[in-house]
Amino acid sequence: MGSSISTLRYGVIGVGMMGCEHIRNLLAIEDCVVVAFADTHEPSRLNASKLLIHANSYVDYQEMLKNEQLDVVVIATPNHTHRPILEDVLKTGVHVLVEKPLCITASECQQIINIESQTQKPGRVVWVGLEYRYMAATSRLISEVKSGTCGSLKMIAIREHRFPFLQKVDNWNRFSKNTGGTLVEKCCHFFDVMTLLADAMPVSVYASGGHDVNHLDEVYDGHNSDILDNAFVIVDFGNGARGMLDLSMFAEGSRNEQEICVVGDKAKIEALITDSVVRIGNRAGGRDGVLEISVTQAEGVVHGFHAGASFVEHLSMQHSIRNGRTSEVSLRDGLISVAIGQAAHMSIAQNRSVPIAELLT
Repeated sequence: MGSSISTLRYGVIGVGMMGCEHIRNLLAIEDCVVVAFADTHEPSRLNASKLLIHANSYVDYQEMLKNEQLDVVVIATPNHTHRPILEDVLKTGVHVLVEKPLCITASECQQIINIESQTQKPGRVVWVGLEYRYMAATSRLISEVKSGTCGSLKMIAIREHRFPFLQKVDNWNRFSKNTGGTLVEKCCHFFDVMTLLADAMPVSVYASGGHDVNHLDEVYDGHNSDILDNAFVIVDFGNGARGMLDLSMFAEGSRNEQEICVVGDKAKIEALITDSVVRIGNRAGGRDGVLEISVTQAEGVVHGFHAGASFVEHLSMQHSIRNGRTSEVSLRDGLISVAIGQAAHMSIAQNRSVPIAELLT
């Protein structure tokens, strides 16, 4: 796998907004170095060159894979390119971090799982970039649930009230054919957290959503943008737990962009992501017994775009690589998060509850 495990040599494919975010995080971590990057978009390559003065720049990622001695590859290209790029990278045997979503359909995700199995090498780590589980407040909430604070978990409610989609190169994220749809592109993060909290497989999904406010008049090459900007999604899990996502992408006037609430038979726990606060209220204590805890990332964590989550994600992946451990965020996790989002889009389009089994054949 290239160089000594003491210094991990990275290559980055796709150096737009998230690619450069990964680069900035890696530059702040000891015992790793980004030696090369690839992108077909010249302005993106020039931006990356400002961060990586001594790294080799490529237009064609396949040339990078051929010429460089790499230990780890980060894939941060547009969603619809993940499937073919992942296949090429997996065949090299290197460790891989692929940005969310794993792919744009559950079928593509399953293809990648099969390819990874066929190309597996001992100790190879393949990691899906679902970093929201590493945000400080979310991580604390997950820990409290796992330790039994809320008892038997029954309900999960996640609210994301935020700004519209950012502008990307060639406006690729304005179309569902490129993104997998909003509930795959954006919300796979939350479906991952939801599934992790439920500790069970999703069984069925029902959703209602629309394209009502944002991007209505945007036309590219004669085609109107078609991405949803709001939705409610209900997920039933095999152990009886229920999850709900409340998404609005025209709610800039929100103090907390993300809020997560879980309720069990013993207590309710909330995570307010922007304020980085966790509230724990047990049933016996009632309203006056709610404990409010301010949580922060560990000292030295680079906060970046995701409140330090991407930095922690890289540290965790490197720990797995160096200690021969499996990925904490597996291809299976990536598949389930995409399948829930895809099922939600099917539910909206077909006005029905969609069994997850339809997508996991």
